Amino acid sequence: MKSSFLTNCTGKLRAGSWKVSLAVGGWQPLLPAANDAPAQQSRRTFLKGSAALMAAPLLLTSPKSQAVVPASPPTVPWQEFLPDVISVLPASALSPVPTETANIAGGEAGRLPHQRWSTFSPSAEPYELHAAQRENWVFNPSYPPQPVWTYQAKVPDLSILSPVVFAHYGHPVLCRIYNDLPSNHVGFGTPEISTHLHNLHTGSESDGFPGDYHSATKAGPTLTAPGGYRDHLYSNIYAGYDELQNGIGDYREALGTLFYHDHTLDFTAPNIVRGLVGFYCLFDHLDSGNELDPTPGALRLPSHPYDYPLGFADRRFDPSGMLYYDQINPEGVLGDKILVNGKIEPVLRVARRKYRLRLLNEGPSRFYQFYLVRANNVVQPFTYIANDGNLLEKPLLNQTNVRLGVAERGDIVVDFSRYPIGTELYVVNRLTHRPEDTRRPYQVVAPGVRVLKIVIDREPPTQDLSQVPSVLRPLRPLPTTAQLAALPVRRFVFERRQNMWAINGQFVNVNVPRAVIPQGSAEIWELASIDDGWDHPIHIHFEEGRILSKTTDGRNVAIPAHEKGRKDVYVINGRTTLRVLLRFRDYKGKYVMHCHNLIHEDHAMMMRWDIV
Repeated sequence: MKSSFLTNCTGKLRAGSWKVSLAVGGWQPLLPAANDAPAQQSRRTFLKGSAALMAAPLLLTSPKSQAVVPASPPTVPWQEFLPDVISVLPASALSPVPTETANIAGGEAGRLPHQRWSTFSPSAEPYELHAAQRENWVFNPSYPPQPVWTYQAKVPDLSILSPVVFAHYGHPVLCRIYNDLPSNHVGFGTPEISTHLHNLHTGSESDGFPGDYHSATKAGPTLTAPGGYRDHLYSNIYAGYDELQNGIGDYREALGTLFYHDHTLDFTAPNIVRGLVGFYCLFDHLDSGNELDPTPGALRLPSHPYDYPLGFADRRFDPSGMLYYDQINPEGVLGDKILVNGKIEPVLRVARRKYRLRLLNEGPSRFYQFYLVRANNVVQPFTYIANDGNLLEKPLLNQTNVRLGVAERGDIVVDFSRYPIGTELYVVNRLTHRPEDTRRPYQVVAPGVRVLKIVIDREPPTQDLSQVPSVLRPLRPLPTTAQLAALPVRRFVFERRQNMWAINGQFVNVNVPRAVIPQGSAEIWELASIDDGWDHPIHIHFEEGRILSKTTDGRNVAIPAHEKGRKDVYVINGRTTLRVLLRFRDYKGKYVMHCHNLIHEDHAMMMRWDIV
């Protein structure tokens, strides 16, 4: 009954106005959180549709009594092949012509006006994406072809889920994103979208704010009208644009590996599980995307087609092999199959040369610790060059593993010229979770689970002239001790509350900011967890931050080398507090902070903050 309801019912969860507790048996409505405004309660109606209401007593169970979800059916590994070359989104002319204010009459959702329109729109390159249902996607030949949701080009590449976007600092992008999802869809998720480009420095009207969700017939509480598409102006400037007055910003603030995903309020997890996620790679004069770049100072890192993004995602499948997700359970569903770019146990064929592999944890819940091993499980070294999309000051040589919380990224360079043709290598995950437990990772266990097979199957057509220089991207110096001491400090505690997830004891309300910050200012945010058994990868939209200190149980803890640069996801666990330096420059408007364990985000561990 439970599985069939989640697979076939069109009723929808709206968590937040009704809180559910089964500590004393049965399901009982609790009072709304104090900050749930009437408009917010309207959006966050607990159950919609009589079918969902009828099924609720069967679905809403406490963590202690949660039924064990059956394991996914077995799969045959190494049957699916990833493309040798990733598909990059082509530019596309837009009609009607984009406008500064929302073209509601032309079918656009009622967003706020684009900021800095006159500065960036004249040179913005147009792109077009469609959130749509793709039929007959094959995760693995052991499972039946089935529908998924993807972002796709106007003329889709059916060999991939969502295309990669290549963009360059100093070259703005106007990306029109259509919502073509079926309004009468079957199963989990909701056919509205609000696309967030994580973590681009951009105006809030283009950030993918969770309350800005839309379809042709529905508008979120922070939009003024429904619409079949929204135009996103991605200025592709560095933070510090106003501060430096140089027309581009501070190149030390650059990101390289970003990703776009749906961020619809209450439905981020199920919509991403259905497939709404893709990569966005940004280049500049240093990280230029051209390994033959003759420009002095260019890093000449491995470039396309040897720059290859890899998205890892935990998923669960029902006994018939169909994608399964329980969007009502505040504990979520721990996936026991790991997708790599939408495939289970695929093969990537590579040439004998250096590759840049961009690793992303797409979620919704599982943490990873990846190793590269030979067929006999001997661990192989690689070079770690970027964390959360930010190039490190210096590469970390001879690394053996990358640990990723949800939404964290790690860029590594692997030199496959060290191996003869025919060599088989594997990316393995050795970080385990307890069965059915989305709360936190458990322990590292060798030899681990093989999730990707890499086969060196050819010589490169030309000599490999790429490199990994000894210096990558400089960091802006931190303020002095006295300057830091003068900054405002805000403390945020991430905790369990009423079988939901809260920040400082409150649930999300997208209509009301809980912090109002002057544009151009800087602050220290303390991100704190209590030892309640969950890990929280905290994401702060809009700007990267710098971890100043980490304490656990009141004792200072060393910051790992790969976290000493700029970050946008901060993992807290146990009784830990991170002190993070943040700046708020160049744009104004509404943004959010939330846990990127998507179960927690959808079950209210999120808060709005505004730059004014």
